[in-house]
Amino acid sequence: MKILIDTHIFLWAITEDPRLSKAHRTLYLSKSSDLHLSVASIWEMMIKAGLGKLPLPSPTAAWISRQMDLNRIAALPILPAHAGELEALPPLHRDPFDRMLIAQARYEKMPILTADPMMRKYGAKTL
Repeated sequence: MKILIDTHIFLWAITEDPRLSKAHRTLYLSKSSDLHLSVASIWEMMIKAGLGKLPLPSPTAAWISRQMDLNRIAALPILPAHAGELEALPPLHRDPFDRMLIAQARYEKMPILTADPMMRKYGAKTL
């Protein structure tokens, strides 16, 4: 199953954070899960690391790429069609990165692996 990983799930999984639920960890580790991380998530982590709000190793881009490779995660690019889906979303969530993840998940018909209950309000399938 193709799964879009929310930014916090990616970070929790690679750091073995106890906030990652057993169900999320099982899906994350399953060989049948085709994991994807949005370029929007990579962008978000880079911005937050640059502002000192997210302590990540440097060089950050190389570290994220290495973690994706180690965890068999593919990058999901941002396409013009995703922006079109974004335009159709109601203004329920103010976080622009989360809004793009929702748009991508809806357009690509992929569930989002997330702990954010706000994602469900958009009709995106969440795990």
